[in-house]
Amino acid sequence: MKKPDISATATPTVQVIERMFTLIEILANREEAVSLKEISEKSGLHPSTAHRILNDLATGRFVERPVAGSYRLGMRLLELGNLVKARLSVRDAALVPMRELHKLTQQPVNLSMRQGDEIIYVERAYSERSGMQVVRAIGGRAPLHLTSVGKLFLASDDPQRLRSYATRTGLPGQTRNSITQLPVLERELSEARQRGIARDNEELELGVRCMAAGIYDDQSMLVAGLSISAPADRLDEHWLPKLQATANQISAALGYKPR
Repeated sequence: MKKPDISATATPTVQVIERMFTLIEILANREEAVSLKEISEKSGLHPSTAHRILNDLATGRFVERPVAGSYRLGMRLLELGNLVKARLSVRDAALVPMRELHKLTQQPVNLSMRQGDEIIYVERAYSERSGMQVVRAIGGRAPLHLTSVGKLFLASDDPQRLRSYATRTGLPGQTRNSITQLPVLERELSEARQRGIARDNEELELGVRCMAAGIYDDQSMLVAGLSISAPADRLDEHWLPKLQATANQISAALGYKPR
């Protein structure tokens, strides 16, 4: 197996990161575990330097040591790859239905996914004519308990996981409408669970309300949420059936079959 062409990509400005990428590329080019000696030879790094970097990568589960003195790529890379794949497939399935929903409402339509204790905005369909400044850009994040999509994910958690989230985050508020008490949040989530719809009543940003419906994959797992954002006095309850239908359409494209 030839040595990977590291020069084909831009060179990182931090030397240790460049070396880390080199080691990962070497491991990626072999199906079986690679000995430290071979890694050192292919990378041009002293064995002690390669060993130190590989051990740090192993701590983060990016690299595994099946036997002493040999290395292979770790499960963390698989987890991250699956996360990226899921985002891409959900986004591809959602783009056209999101634009259609935006044409109907003339308000921003957001596609969001959970990442840890936050929601990350993956895609958005909007126009300047909506009359509302779009604050949360694609790639932006927000706490789960302050967003309509975040509440859908919390509603799918069991009580212990919800309590752990509340303890871990402290349920910080963003506006005077933010829910910062666990009993109040539990009541809100119970309603979301029953209706399949969650709301943000100016809890993240004053003057902005949202409604959200869940998107499910072929394993019936909640993987994303579709939400409509609008000025607080302009959010129309008549949009709910279309929002749910659009979320169902995206879920069906992902292979979801309602029970």
